[in-house]
Amino acid sequence: MPSLKDMRNQIGSVKATQKITKAMQMVAAAKLKRAQDAAENARPYARRMAAVIANLAKGISGDSAPKMLSGTGSQHNQLVVVATADRGLAGGFNTNIVRAARDFINGQINQGRNVRIIAIGRKGRDQLKRMFGDRVIESFDLSATKVLTLDVVTPISALITEEFERGRADVVTLFYSHFKSVISQVPESKRLIPAEVDTSAAVPAGKAVYEYEPGEEEILEVLLPRNLSVQILSALFENNAGFYAAQMSAMDNATRNAGEMINALTLKYNRSRQAQITKELIEIISGAEAL
Repeated sequence: MPSLKDMRNQIGSVKATQKITKAMQMVAAAKLKRAQDAAENARPYARRMAAVIANLAKGISGDSAPKMLSGTGSQHNQLVVVATADRGLAGGFNTNIVRAARDFINGQINQGRNVRIIAIGRKGRDQLKRMFGDRVIESFDLSATKVLTLDVVTPISALITEEFERGRADVVTLFYSHFKSVISQVPESKRLIPAEVDTSAAVPAGKAVYEYEPGEEEILEVLLPRNLSVQILSALFENNAGFYAAQMSAMDNATRNAGEMINALTLKYNRSRQAQITKELIEIISGAEAL
């Protein structure tokens, strides 16, 4: 049975941990608002980009369509981009994204397709390398990035474009976590190449019709690679907001669990101390009666 000193030390250790988890919860809550605003502000831009691409895609067909829009006609070479956080202590946030990507990757491998992986974020990279080894061709560490901008994701989109143009990727799929609310972050997948055309985002009949100069093909040749950066950046904003929300919830749970543990340890300490005092009193009384 541990001594009273050991129990006091254990209670002090749990209290110190509780202070840390409470501080992390407050920091995550403070950063969540800014991250949530950034994610919500990025969504209209991504939707407008989808609307422009949808309108341009309506005017072209057949061999004139850029390869990033029409695809290569094959699905053999799969490039999977998995975006997670660089830090942990956020419950199952990173693991849920990796699990969704893992199920997709294993399904493609079972169909005999060649799968290669790009990892964004250290936590996803570490898990994916343990599971798929050499299939992870590149990883990006954004832990030192203070502000997410298009310049940050440009090297990622450039690598994806290079892989596609060299024929090493027929289909590119992005996995990330969509921020819905503080208590809900849902892993999602998005096909980047061939670009998904949202027909509902196009200008409906009876409304303004745009004429583009130069032609649709020339604009799409420039716009589609930029759309890669926009979609990846939007996904990273969603991830950032989801990470802080998950961390805030995880640290809140840890703080409450620490409080319950402190109460239980304190009760155990008081009982042990009372038992020891009672034992000492009995020894004193017994000695006095023996005299």
